[in-house]
Amino acid sequence: MAARLVKSLTPRESEALRAAVRGLDNPRVADELVISPLTAKTHINRAMVKLGVSDRTALVSLAYHAGVRP
Repeated sequence: MAARLVKSLTPRESEALRAAVRGLDNPRVADELVISPLTAKTHINRAMVKLGVSDRTALVSLAYHAGVRP
């Protein structure tokens, strides 16, 4: 189930999620993806909504259990 939800993310949301799994904060996600910190935050927040989690820790935990690796 979690893996199916993760597959529903856009490519950019998936990239941001993988960066979050590596422990990067929004400014570092932004640097890596060459986007603004606000856009990085938006990608992370949209991923959280789509995956039904309320915080970044739960997001990373769900992603890890779904097989998302950095």
